Amino acid sequence: MSHQRIIDALEAQFVAHQLLFWDDPEGEFAAWVDGLSLEGVQVLRLDRTPSLQVKLDVERSPGTRWLFYRPAAEPDPAKDWLLDLRLRGRAFRADSNSMLLDDLGLTSQALRPHLKARSKFLRAKDRVEKLRRLVTPSDDAEALDRKMLAVLVRSEQADFQTILLRLLSSMVHEGEADLAAEPRAWQDIVANELDSAFWALALQTLGYGADGVAPAFTLRDLLYRILVTDFCRSLSGAAPESLRHFVLPDRTLAANASVFAARWRTDMAAYESYNLLSDAVAGEIGLDGVLSVLPGEALAETMTFAVVERRILKDLKDRVLAGAGASDEAMQALIARRRDGHWASRLMAQSSSESRALAACYDAMEAGAAFFELKARFDAGFSFANAEAALMAYQAELFRFDQLYRHFHEAAEKVEPMGWAVLHELRVRIEETYTGWFLPQFGTAWARVIEGEGGLLSQWTAAGMPNQHRFFDIQVAPLLAAGAKRVFVVISDAFRYEAAEELVQQLNSKSRFKAGLSSQLGVLPSYTTLGMAALLPHHSLAYKANSNLDVLADGQPVSTLEQRNAHLAKYEGLAIKADELLALGKDKGRALVRDRRVIYVYHDHIDALGDKQATEGMTFRAVDEALAQLSQLVSFIINSLNGSTVLVTADHGFIYQEAPLLAADKSALETQPEGTLKAKKRYLLGRGIGTSPKAWCGNTALTAGTDPEASLDFWVPKGASRFHFAGGARFVHGSAMPQEILVPVITVRESESDKEKARYVEFSLLGASNKVVTNTQRFEFIQTEAVSDKVLPRTVVIALSDGERPISNEQTLTFDSASQLLDERKKSVFLTVLAGTYDKTRDYWLTARDVTTKVEVLRVPLRVDLAFTNDF
Repeated sequence: MSHQRIIDALEAQFVAHQLLFWDDPEGEFAAWVDGLSLEGVQVLRLDRTPSLQVKLDVERSPGTRWLFYRPAAEPDPAKDWLLDLRLRGRAFRADSNSMLLDDLGLTSQALRPHLKARSKFLRAKDRVEKLRRLVTPSDDAEALDRKMLAVLVRSEQADFQTILLRLLSSMVHEGEADLAAEPRAWQDIVANELDSAFWALALQTLGYGADGVAPAFTLRDLLYRILVTDFCRSLSGAAPESLRHFVLPDRTLAANASVFAARWRTDMAAYESYNLLSDAVAGEIGLDGVLSVLPGEALAETMTFAVVERRILKDLKDRVLAGAGASDEAMQALIARRRDGHWASRLMAQSSSESRALAACYDAMEAGAAFFELKARFDAGFSFANAEAALMAYQAELFRFDQLYRHFHEAAEKVEPMGWAVLHELRVRIEETYTGWFLPQFGTAWARVIEGEGGLLSQWTAAGMPNQHRFFDIQVAPLLAAGAKRVFVVISDAFRYEAAEELVQQLNSKSRFKAGLSSQLGVLPSYTTLGMAALLPHHSLAYKANSNLDVLADGQPVSTLEQRNAHLAKYEGLAIKADELLALGKDKGRALVRDRRVIYVYHDHIDALGDKQATEGMTFRAVDEALAQLSQLVSFIINSLNGSTVLVTADHGFIYQEAPLLAADKSALETQPEGTLKAKKRYLLGRGIGTSPKAWCGNTALTAGTDPEASLDFWVPKGASRFHFAGGARFVHGSAMPQEILVPVITVRESESDKEKARYVEFSLLGASNKVVTNTQRFEFIQTEAVSDKVLPRTVVIALSDGERPISNEQTLTFDSASQLLDERKKSVFLTVLAGTYDKTRDYWLTARDVTTKVEVLRVPLRVDLAFTNDF
């Protein structure tokens, strides 16, 4: 060691210590010390100075720093006359390992041989500096090795699981898993002769090699064993014979493999490497063949491999096709568990395309099961006493056919980019049922109550359901008369009833919002120009005899936004587009509406995409986006513009089907009737056009309240058929099916009542015994109340901890049951406890943390007494 380094080390020690004792057994530095001069330090040789003199010198110079050098070994304490001074001071050694001990702040001289054995690692100053940040004075050889490994894998934490996670994650390079790879970090470990220390830790922590059968001692083999062990431990039955040789032999330590795997796949910085490597391992071990003979329930708790998710989905798809409905408790429980797992969780779906597609698969399964269960209840078809009964039935339940059909296809669309075939068969069956059974059957039953004498077409009124052209008089004017400062009317083009029902649920989940859904009988033909005019305040509606067949309100055109704005000005109102209102922001928005009593806000997203051939296939996506946009818009009006009442309605609804139309869907007209002025897929307008047995026929004076002398005759195709297919025909409106003419009216009010404040559902732990006795233990919880409009679902992460230190894996649970039955609101999870020594006389903690807010919502003390072990 260089003399300058010794001087530097001495000066560094004197910063914190007044007395240093340098024992030099070999007398190696005796001559050099005689010439040593340190500023502010007295150098005294103990071989030349009596002990009594040394003590007197120290006592007479209390502020002086002393270096006591002895060219001999440190004396036995019993014979050391300067022991009291030694205890006040600190030993100094000039050999490199001793210097390292001092540099690292280690207290045990027994580590000197170990540091010599780790000389390759300690040659690099930058590594020593990083090691110093991790070392504690009491570290032993094993702890030092762990921390050296942590430095080599570039980890800020020195526990073995973190080191292992960094190493295995590095087997992924540029988005590709390489099971044969020797990552740079592993090469560094081998080069610094720390690989034996790593394998010793693997044996100690995971039991890798504990069966006496020498494993391959490769990262690849270790990865296989960790993942297969986690997989087999989570099965409800015995481990598959073809995989047993991969299972870690020590059942207690094998639990650590499951905890590690769970930690890896939930680590937001490392889950991508887990996904890629687990997929690669699944392929290498032929997991598809293993899974083919296992039922879905046997895999309910298995989160190790993505291929398990696809196996469960195939099983669920077969059940749905076989008639298992939404009330199948076992199927619903399985879907709920998988949604709370790794691969299909809502959290992972935000950042992983595969998780997004898997989550969508479960959404599709649920929608499909509910759709077929609903179909089974109406297998004999539909029959209504009259139009009012039909409309009531649609509002009460039948709208769910359209809603579930939409939900299924929304979910299926998210799966399409993956190229999976899991939904194809189900998709075909859904389409056959919706377009080949529901629309025709419902259309036929509907035709019976709207045609003929006394049918809806002969009067166009329905008990308890106001006509759309009376909207302002019935819905808006009474609010103004009752003292409302202003009323906001949001009109969303082609926003049909089933989507409105969903929006009401979303709005009611917001604090201070109270939303209610009603309906109005839309105008016929059900198209934009007529529907938009009907919603405006007016004394009369009339068609203008021009090429566009504009509709006039009180003699003025109202087809454009500017014309509607001018018309509303007469009623202290204004018209504005939704995106323009939002763009104004709070202050400018308030200034705009301050002196207005009626604000009509126009939103156009569904019709804008659906009514074009190039984009009609995006109709259901447009509905989903419109729901989010309308929710945002209503929130902005109430929260930023102080709107106390908002009405959300539409000009008309729509009919849409995913499958291309067939010839049977066309209600072809050989020729247009004489007098036709406008011909569309779902309606004809004209004067003196007569009637046709192929169409429902009438006059707008009856169906839209237009002035008799300025009205038009119309024909609309029966049921869900079209007059022609030109320009796209899957998205249509204009005729008289309930999906088109049952126009929703949502009334949203602000309320400060505690009843209207949204909150998350409560839950608690079941069971009287708060003791963990096995390394994998089941915990059961009960949701203490049903989910409702204002009691919202809650997702939490459940784990065991020792203070802040986790001692188990984490499991996710979602409490979202709307059932009134307690038994149907129970949920359970299995937690795997890290192997180790636990004090059975002190408390550990079962905790639940809200995944959204990260707030701890449950903390239950329990004791850990691992008297038994199991392997699930």
